[in-house]
Amino acid sequence: MSTPFLEREIKLRFTSADEARAAIRGAGGTPLLGRRLQEDALLDTPEGRLRDGRTVLRIRMESGRSRVTFKGPVQPSMMKVREELETLVGDGEVLLRIFEELGLRIWFRYEKYREEFSREDVIIAVDETPVGVYVEIEGSERGIETTAAALGRTPADYIVDSYRALFLQQRDVLGLTGPHMVFDAPA
Repeated sequence: MSTPFLEREIKLRFTSADEARAAIRGAGGTPLLGRRLQEDALLDTPEGRLRDGRTVLRIRMESGRSRVTFKGPVQPSMMKVREELETLVGDGEVLLRIFEELGLRIWFRYEKYREEFSREDVIIAVDETPVGVYVEIEGSERGIETTAAALGRTPADYIVDSYRALFLQQRDVLGLTGPHMVFDAPA
């Protein structure tokens, strides 16, 4: 049996993607993966068994690649810390269909444009979402702390909410309709 992987991350709010990129480059971030659309679907039983257990089953599709991820309950911390199990899958749409045939349902969809950088032992992502721009820093506790400080932020700026929670906080303020955090279809 393998040791569970603990994901450790925070989010920081920025006013624009350009401001976020400039701050990351100024802090010594090195570009990794260019800007691309990520489409995420969260699944659960009709009764909400996973949500009740504070766990997540996600399928992410981006640039012709897909991943399935299980996330355990968030552990008490000033950062978001939780078990994460993830693997590549051949076809995210087919996997969604298989899970639906097994009785799971998509309960939340969200989209973001993501661009990634590296710095020391962390991955820094600029996430452009329908509810704002966030920088997500994932890695070691020390790496997150030093990177956040290099970006001019303190622990008081740390956001540990999920994108679903951020969507619920912002949708009325921004006049968004619908149950999912997705970009408007191009006209």
